[in-house]
Amino acid sequence: MTQKTAAVRATGLAKRYGTGDSRVVALAGVDVEFRRGEFTAIMGPSGSGKSTLMHCVAGLDRADEGRVWIGETELTGLRDNALTQLRRDRVGFVFQSFNLLPTLTALENITLPFDLAGRTHDQDTLDQVVGALQLQNRLHHRPSQLSGGQQQRVACARALVTRPDVVFADEPTGALDSAASAELLGFLRRSVDTLGQTVAMVTHEPTAATSADRVLFLEDGRLVDELRAPTADSVLERMMSFEKAAV
Repeated sequence: MTQKTAAVRATGLAKRYGTGDSRVVALAGVDVEFRRGEFTAIMGPSGSGKSTLMHCVAGLDRADEGRVWIGETELTGLRDNALTQLRRDRVGFVFQSFNLLPTLTALENITLPFDLAGRTHDQDTLDQVVGALQLQNRLHHRPSQLSGGQQQRVACARALVTRPDVVFADEPTGALDSAASAELLGFLRRSVDTLGQTVAMVTHEPTAATSADRVLFLEDGRLVDELRAPTADSVLERMMSFEKAAV
């Protein structure tokens, strides 16, 4: 075990799609952990299994083989309703498409997880997250009245406000311009540094990966490398090695 305990860990994850000649091995026996209070980026060539890995460890999809734990809770074998409750209460999600409800205000979107759970949100935590994301003046605006960067900040606040064990971000900067991307990555970085949050992010952008403490590289459904204290050059060099190997 590493110095920091694991917020999420998985052993022997395997996932396959299709049969016969169309059979695709998305994951081929992956062992991985995401440590508490650490920002991890997940990278690899197209089709390497990045999103499949995230979906399996987040409980959005079930692996064909292997085991997954969030904290001390094993996801393997959980019934669908228990898995849904675990995701709602202990996992935060930030997607490229924002996934905001258009009829709700920013504040109502942020507190939606509490409403769905029938619980009251903690005002101090809400104020801290809203302040960190600089959304104080946008709370009563609907998504259509917000810029793309502001909408993604609302989605980020919704993921953070429940103080989940881990936040999973799947290409969160994919629909943003460079300024909004840098802003969002800065917020994710600060959530780790100031809130002790655990963040795991799938990305294909070397500059985005530099916000992380480490980068995990997948290829053909296998975890093949790890890079700590990444720079744009070191990440780009590793990614280019995949392209050279494919030629």
